[in-house]
Amino acid sequence: MEHLIVHGLEWTIKDGFVYPNEFIYWSIQIVMYPYMTGLVAGAFVLSSLYHVFGQKDLRGIARFSLVFSLALLPTAMMPLLLHLQQPFRGINVMFTPHFTSAIAAFGIVFSTYGMIVLSEIWFVYRKFFVDQTIALKGQPGFANTTKRLIYVVLTLGAFDTSDQAMAIDKKAIKILAGVGIPVACFLHGYAGFIFGSVKANALWMSPLMPVIFIMSAIVSGIALCMLTYIIIMEWKKFRATLAKGRGDESVKELGGVEMDVISKTSRYLLGFLIAAISLELLDLIFRGYTAMKSWDILRDVMFKEDFTKIFILQYGFGNLIPFILLLLPKPTIKRMTITLLLVLYGVFMMRWNVVIGGQAFSLSFEGFMHYKLPIIPHNLETFKEGLFGALTVAITPFIIFWGINKIVPSLQETK
Repeated sequence: MEHLIVHGLEWTIKDGFVYPNEFIYWSIQIVMYPYMTGLVAGAFVLSSLYHVFGQKDLRGIARFSLVFSLALLPTAMMPLLLHLQQPFRGINVMFTPHFTSAIAAFGIVFSTYGMIVLSEIWFVYRKFFVDQTIALKGQPGFANTTKRLIYVVLTLGAFDTSDQAMAIDKKAIKILAGVGIPVACFLHGYAGFIFGSVKANALWMSPLMPVIFIMSAIVSGIALCMLTYIIIMEWKKFRATLAKGRGDESVKELGGVEMDVISKTSRYLLGFLIAAISLELLDLIFRGYTAMKSWDILRDVMFKEDFTKIFILQYGFGNLIPFILLLLPKPTIKRMTITLLLVLYGVFMMRWNVVIGGQAFSLSFEGFMHYKLPIIPHNLETFKEGLFGALTVAITPFIIFWGINKIVPSLQETK
């Protein structure tokens, strides 16, 4: 009966003197929540670097990251819905948005950001929608008829593709991308604000927390876009090679990943990674320098209980090693793939150490709690708050992206 009443009993291991009502209430899904929203914001910022600031070297990946940002957007809510004991009440955030609390403002920010992304994609691909409507006209087959109907609806009745109309579209894209940057940052920054404003928790209470979350979000979003871009392009290259081996001349020769695009994008990744590492170290040094009353317990958490997770896994494997790999000349596909995986792992560990580590010490300051991730689920709770629940959230955006890409070809050059 106790298992049904106490949320967190399944995965909390207590060490030392811990109050009876203290558990790790926020589990893997609350780690995934800021992680997924960070990916959304980071992917959009990467796209905006081209559309707003005119970084021509990012043109090849800008449209891809914009569409990928849309695919990531619905998964920003998934961890919260899986974590809630009454998930059907989660939609109230969307129906009754207000600014009386950070989480309540989610409805406004999420809706605004969603409209900005959809509008920008529409302006970017409007000419493509019109061209497809014309090209599919009169084509036989149910599939072509259905596809043309979809494109007709997507044009929203705007069939003008003159130079003047396209110039207006470009201006609208730039405005939407410019407005979208602060909205995207706020979408993720308020997640850091939620943690940073908790006065009762010594590890979370920091004015730098929202800024650290935003910067690491940009890092993770850029890294995921680059990694997904590499995987897709290499898969296309592999398929083209197989088709050529079978003598299929209809398949165009693919050059694989454009290393020029990857190497240039990696420069921006390196810049944001340096900023993220600097902010995290600044926060750590500031805490140690001020040595507030809570510093003793924080020191035990960081340098004893969670030393391996923070300084070896997060800072070592997640920050230092990819930083060195990004500085090396002549990047290769294998090296970039390893680097990007380590960057994503480092940001994930940062979220883990903030969410789980912030709950690790008892308010008695005499005990610790350890989180044991449920691997094999034996009920709905251990599925949602375990490994398979986290994997469900992680896989979903790729399925959504596959569906969107059938209509909006993010990797196909369209004018």
